[in-house]
Amino acid sequence: MTQAPQSAPGDDPSTLVPMTRASSALPRRRGRALVAVMLCNVLEWFDFAIYGLLAIHISRAFFPQHGANAALLATLAVFGVSFVMRPLGGLVLGGLGDRRGRKPALLLAASLMAMATLAIGLIPAYDRIGVLAPILLLVARMFQGFSAGGEWGVASAFLLESAPRGRRGFATSFLSATVALGSGLASAAAALLGSLLSVEEMAAWGWRVPFLLGAVLGLLALWLRAGIDETPVYRQARTRRTRGSGPLLDRVRRPGLTVFGFTIHWTVCFYVLVIYFPIFTQKQAGLSPAEAGWSTALCTAIIVLLVPLVGRLSDRYGRRPFLIASCLAVLVLVLPGFWSVLHTQSLAMALLVQALFGVAIALYSGPGPAVTVELFDTLDRSRWSSISYALATATFGGFAPFIAVWLTSALDSPLAPVAYVVLASLTSLLVIWRLMPETAHEPVA
Repeated sequence: MTQAPQSAPGDDPSTLVPMTRASSALPRRRGRALVAVMLCNVLEWFDFAIYGLLAIHISRAFFPQHGANAALLATLAVFGVSFVMRPLGGLVLGGLGDRRGRKPALLLAASLMAMATLAIGLIPAYDRIGVLAPILLLVARMFQGFSAGGEWGVASAFLLESAPRGRRGFATSFLSATVALGSGLASAAAALLGSLLSVEEMAAWGWRVPFLLGAVLGLLALWLRAGIDETPVYRQARTRRTRGSGPLLDRVRRPGLTVFGFTIHWTVCFYVLVIYFPIFTQKQAGLSPAEAGWSTALCTAIIVLLVPLVGRLSDRYGRRPFLIASCLAVLVLVLPGFWSVLHTQSLAMALLVQALFGVAIALYSGPGPAVTVELFDTLDRSRWSSISYALATATFGGFAPFIAVWLTSALDSPLAPVAYVVLASLTSLLVIWRLMPETAHEPVA
């Protein structure tokens, strides 16, 4: 005889079904979906971050060597220009996620990232094809930026809508963890190659290995993502055509501006304290490429370990306390951290400082993904969270390494990038304090 429907504390009553073989398989399907989204996101951010970590080698391969910093600045400018594509990716892929579903948008984002990453690994160097090399590099990076711009909001919406009640912060925090994990794997790969290969081998072909590996693994992750199911929350919202009340602009203006301002601290800290910091430790503190890579790998490992814990705690105590704590921690730590590494010139100090930076970033990255999508209604969530997040990332984060190098040169001070981080943290702190509502205990609309 068929049993009556059973409910667990986190279940959505509208999705309950009798306890049959199909319903007993639901946890397995959810688990596979979570792994598919997370793995693909790890690989996307591995591909994306490895560019910044290998910027010195890429600059020598794709640009003429005129002046001490000209090629590096050009390489970092390409890194930043690709972020201009992020809002467009959010508009197109996020819009696809709201109109057609989270799954097709996630599949398209993963496909574009894998192809662009493969292209970077195969583009001939400047000394072989001349100016065409940096042009092709720019095109590939723009496709990466387009993919990443849509991926974030769609993946955040997918995880939020798949989470049990009271676990939204915990579920979506894994998105931040995968960003840090992908970046950490990129750091470890760069450090390992720097340890195993000579400088000449690294410059000639070694820097291409992570891009080729990332592309191959990306195809595997794409296959796994093809097996996920659409979220029940999205299916119900689309069936009922339920949106928030009022015109579109009224629905998305305040949450969009809030997400934009809230993201500034997040993106600047990540791209300065994780992506730029290895450049700082090599050029200003005398660390080897391998030492700089291992220091950053430790930072990202701490983020990966702490983010799910902070996300779970934010489900209980709210998002805002952890976001505010992160801003305050960075404001206290950033100047002493940079100064200490600069003056001690030691790997031990770099490890300590980046570990502290990792804790501060984890406080933000735990509740951060949930906040970016909780503020929007279901049928607005994917597109407008993507656009708001991508605009802030493109404006303040993508060019952060470039701005850091430029400020150092323009002001003739290796501590100049600290001012940029401080300004970003103060801005987001004000937005959180004055504009951001507490969303942890509100129902998903």
